[in-house]
Formats: sequence, C-alpha cells, structure tokens
Amino acid sequence: MDKPAPEAHTGNRRGRRSRQEILDAAARVMSVRGYAGTSISTLVKETGLPKSAFYHHFASKAGLLSAVMAQGARGFFDAMREAHRNPPEHGAPRERLGWYLQKTGEVFVHREEFLRLLLVLVMSREAAEAPEAQRTVSAVRDEGRDYMRHMIRSSFMAEGEDAANAVADALGHFGMAGFDGAFVSLQSEDGKPIAEFMDQLADAMVALGAALLAAR
Repeated sequence: MDKPAPEAHTGNRRGRRSRQEILDAAARVMSVRGYAGTSISTLVKETGLPKSAFYHHFASKAGLLSAVMAQGARGFFDAMREAHRNPPEHGAPRERLGWYLQKTGEVFVHREEFLRLLLVLVMSREAAEAPEAQRTVSAVRDEGRDYMRHMIRSSFMAEGEDAANAVADALGHFGMAGFDGAFVSLQSEDGKPIAEFMDQLADAMVALGAALLAAR
C-alpha cells in the first residue's frame, strides 16, 4: 500500500489544528457574548483564520455551537470522573458528601468557560436555533442530575440502599440548584470562595437527608 505523501500528513495536522483553534475561540467568545452575540466575523478576528476555514470544518454556526458543547461536555465529565476517583470508603454522610462537593467545586473553577456557556444557553434558550446543541444542553443537565444523585446515594449508603436511593431521588434537583447558584456567585465575584459554598451545600443536604430519613 502506498504511503500518503508528507504534504498530506502536514495538511491533516494543519486541518486538525485549525479546527481546534476555532473550537477554542468559539467556546471562549460564546461563553462571554452568548450564541446570538457571537458572529463568524468575530471568530475570524479572534483566530486569524479565513472565513472559509470555518465553513470547511462546520456547516453552519449552529453546527459550530453543537461541536463546542459536545467538546465541553466531554471535558467536563472526564474531569469530574478523574476528580472523584478513590472516594472515602467510610465515614458519615457529611464527610463523604463534603468530599464529593469539594472535588466538584475544584472542577467548576477549571471549567468556567463551558459552565458559563451552558448556563447562558439554559437561560436564554438560544440553543433552540441549533437542535443538536440543545440536545447536548439537555443531556448535560440530565447527566449532571444523575451525577448528583450518585454522589448523594454514595454518601448515604451506610443507611441502607433503599434509604440512600430515597434521599438521592428527593434531593437531586435541589443539589443541582445549589451547584447553579454557587457557580453564578463565583462568576459574580461575590467575595466567597467556591469551597465555602460547597461546605454550606453539604451541610444543608445532609440535614435535609437526615430529616427525610427520620420521617420514613
């Protein structure tokens, strides 16, 4: 079999590099301006690439947003799984849930662009113009709630599997609302570190969980 010419390898590498440059620039600009406020002309200025390069890699601005969200989601959940490796095997629910939430807060700090764009799309409904991106937004929120339920369930497992599942199902949405609020406060520069919010969220969720179990 004939080997591809060196020029072909160089062209492939250049193409992959330009595609990644576009994705990185779009994630950065869209997280500040939103989808509607980000034009291809703006991204051309940000990257220095010709407009033709954008349409070579992406059929439309909606397709670009879909790719940005898909890449961001993969990176975010990969970071979450890595951060939550080797959780504490023993301890009270507060200790275990506090560990999970502190690790999650650290991921938030390093994934601000993606989370900021995600919340902008949730609140503005701009992604409705890009059905694939809207599906990604919905899938990320669903996966986030599932992840929250997993953290709660794992933290309360010493109370028994049925009890842990009940607490996780009851508090999954509340936990996500706490995450959203903590991230908005972080972006607002309210003066409190994310670690403090995660501590308070852990206190609240464990207290609510204990009350739910006591009422069973």
